[in-house]
Amino acid sequence: MQNKKRTLVILILGLLSALGPFSIDLYLPGFPEIARDLNSTTGRVALSLSSYFIGVSVGQMIYGPLLDRFGRRIPLLTGLFIYLFASVFIVYVTSADSLILARFVQALGGCAGMVAARALVRDLFPVTETAKVFSLLMLVIAVSPIVAPTLGGFATAHWGWHSIFIILTVLAAVNIILVYFWLPLGAPPDTTMSLKPRPIITKFWTVFKTPQFYTYTLTGSFAASGLYAYIAGSPHVFMELYGVSEKQYGWIFGIIAMGLVTASQVNTFLLKKYTSQQIVKVTLICQVIAGALLFFGTIFHLIEMYSMIVLAFLFLSTQGFAFPNTSALSLAPFEKSAGTASALMGALQLGIGALITALVSMLSDDTPLPMTGIMFLCAIVALSMLYWGNRRIRILEGRIIA
Repeated sequence: MQNKKRTLVILILGLLSALGPFSIDLYLPGFPEIARDLNSTTGRVALSLSSYFIGVSVGQMIYGPLLDRFGRRIPLLTGLFIYLFASVFIVYVTSADSLILARFVQALGGCAGMVAARALVRDLFPVTETAKVFSLLMLVIAVSPIVAPTLGGFATAHWGWHSIFIILTVLAAVNIILVYFWLPLGAPPDTTMSLKPRPIITKFWTVFKTPQFYTYTLTGSFAASGLYAYIAGSPHVFMELYGVSEKQYGWIFGIIAMGLVTASQVNTFLLKKYTSQQIVKVTLICQVIAGALLFFGTIFHLIEMYSMIVLAFLFLSTQGFAFPNTSALSLAPFEKSAGTASALMGALQLGIGALITALVSMLSDDTPLPMTGIMFLCAIVALSMLYWGNRRIRILEGRIIA
């Protein structure tokens, strides 16, 4: 692939991958206004975040087999159109329940881009380059948490929260145009693949029971869930407990997200010297340390706003290393079924993320403890999954005795 075309393809894949995160980060500063306008509470509005995660999780399980059976383009474009129409509908919702349901439908469409992007990385690039490509995708994806909250805060303050979903409608239209005219087709359709429930379930199970897949998918899922806990809890913590404005929250969120961007690009240089396995191990140890400082600092009342920003910056930075490497390691064993593997990986990640965000919302109180405690717990579980999974791999390879 020529350099110019390679750059364009990575940019399009990054935009497809970023559509989901952008759909989350853009409306976070609008939570208080949405709650007031819909005669609800921020906790209730936050459930629309959980419904979005559930929709993405369910949708990915649907798109995975479709992407393998019909090729990448048709299911991808279908999903983007669903996302576009759902975004328009949300502009006119009049209740929190309608918002929660509409966000679920929006997610069912938007997740097509996430699944297809990961599968196309596996289709279009050599296995030895996938971790580097995922790191480059992170550069595009990471623009979302930097730009989106700031843009969302500005849009909410000047034009109202409805403008947020008008922006998302425009982004969906741009993605449709880019996909149709400039994105390569990727793997050809597999006409032998059955779309009956039993063969699909069998294929998902075959993918899941691959030791390398479940080790790094579950590890990456719990590592990412610490990020989702922060996303769910930070509007309440910063805007209601620390009293910052929507614009200030947008800037804080963007500054913290800079750590993720920087880390994802440092990762490309580290991969020249270290393996993805080595990077993941050190990353998760650092995440546990940052999570412990957040958790115990909250318990002993040592955390104020600026120290919260610094520690959250460190915690979220680890995701810039965890995501590209766990994703590459999860998908590496699969060539013909990359769509199914990508879907299952994304479904597990977002399914666990949905549970985590709902848990943060339900436990919300007048302290940052629900957010910081769950962030710490996710980091511990991720590191534990890595050690347990790698031990299982070594046992199956006969390198150690069980």
